[in-house]
Amino acid sequence: MTSATRQPEPPASSQLSTSLARGAAPAVPPRLIATDLDGTLLHDDKSVSPRTVAALAAAEEAGIEVFFVTGRPARWMDVVSEHVHGHGLAICGNGAAVVDLHGGPGAHRFVKVRDLARENALETVRLLRDAAPGTAYAIEQTYGFHQEPDYPKLHMEAPDTLAPAEELLAPDGATARYPILKILASHPTIDPDAFLTVARLAVGDRATVTRSSPSALLEISGPGVSKASTLALCCADRGISHEEVVAFGDMPNDIEMLTWAGRSYAMGNAHPDAVAAATGRTAANNDDGVALVIERILAERR
Repeated sequence: MTSATRQPEPPASSQLSTSLARGAAPAVPPRLIATDLDGTLLHDDKSVSPRTVAALAAAEEAGIEVFFVTGRPARWMDVVSEHVHGHGLAICGNGAAVVDLHGGPGAHRFVKVRDLARENALETVRLLRDAAPGTAYAIEQTYGFHQEPDYPKLHMEAPDTLAPAEELLAPDGATARYPILKILASHPTIDPDAFLTVARLAVGDRATVTRSSPSALLEISGPGVSKASTLALCCADRGISHEEVVAFGDMPNDIEMLTWAGRSYAMGNAHPDAVAAATGRTAANNDDGVALVIERILAERR
């Protein structure tokens, strides 16, 4: 399902809606900010604006940890690696990995891996091939990226291997050396939301299926693996409750996180299901919606 359990509050302005705008009691002071990247923190040109850089630094200075929680693989985190501050951690692959980005580009270290079991991956490919003929696959690992010949050129790098998914996922295949973080499934013609529904019905509880792309591109992780579930583990390690978390997102892969966090904001450019999941709404990513909320949170603390 992509519908959420909470309804957003009526907008207090064209840019920002929160429970405080309706005169409710102040929320629990946040101890952690969890933000998606693409379509949320980053502008469409993949840059981090000076206003956002300043807001993230101010939050950390005020004692609020900032976690980047993204569908991106670790190797695509260079754009924000200098902004992870003291803890150095980011949640990548929709919750499949917690990565320490200290050391800069190419020097990341996997702190926690929640992989997709090989047998689940193979069964998922089989079931989705039957349910949506024409689907092409790619496989993301801790170290390594592989794809089928028909998989579209959607990513920044060339694959390590070109072969059918069944060969890639075989016990002696190209993916045998490292854990599987997620499968990417692309279809050339199906509506993206319809593809998500078809895949979830076909795969069932063998894997977690979500999407963050405007195209018919699905992201398939291990059972129970999501941004929210991994964020909850990281917060538990720190003694932080969900009520002390403020989350930001824009797409269906953010829904669980937006629902779990005590306060959450869908971007002005968000998918309708993300809007329905959040407790508030902020400006679009290109208008620094995350920074706008952080600035308000810090102003409330003074």
